[in-house]
Amino acid sequence: MSRTVTRLAAVLVALATPSAALARADFHDFPVEAALATALATQRLLDVPYYLAGQEHPAVSLDLGEFKSNQRSNGFGKSDQEACNVAFLSALITLQKRVTREDASAVVDIKSVTRNKTLASATDYRCVAGNVVVNVALTGRVVKFK
Repeated sequence: MSRTVTRLAAVLVALATPSAALARADFHDFPVEAALATALATQRLLDVPYYLAGQEHPAVSLDLGEFKSNQRSNGFGKSDQEACNVAFLSALITLQKRVTREDASAVVDIKSVTRNKTLASATDYRCVAGNVVVNVALTGRVVKFK
């Protein structure tokens, strides 16, 4: 009898444990403009300049270094793009807060670096969407302008 219970428990645990084959990790490149057009962007972005990779910006007088921001968002009940927009904005706000802490002018050369895959774009960001959680990782150089 105890062998049957043990086997049944093992089967139930195996069925309840998600398989790696069922895990989702979809890479998406979404337009930054779509994220910036949301109410969340209007409400939460700081008044701190930011420039994506390839965008023109004023001349730099001091480069304070490269900083990273890795943000996740709950994707439950949202489209991948909606959830990714939230994670992107959170990552951008984190970089803006770094600019403020460093008493700098802006963050420049912002790139998406997701799972060692870099997207350097003036128009798009990269996001990885899982079954429940999405992730956006950004890097940018915090600088002072001349």
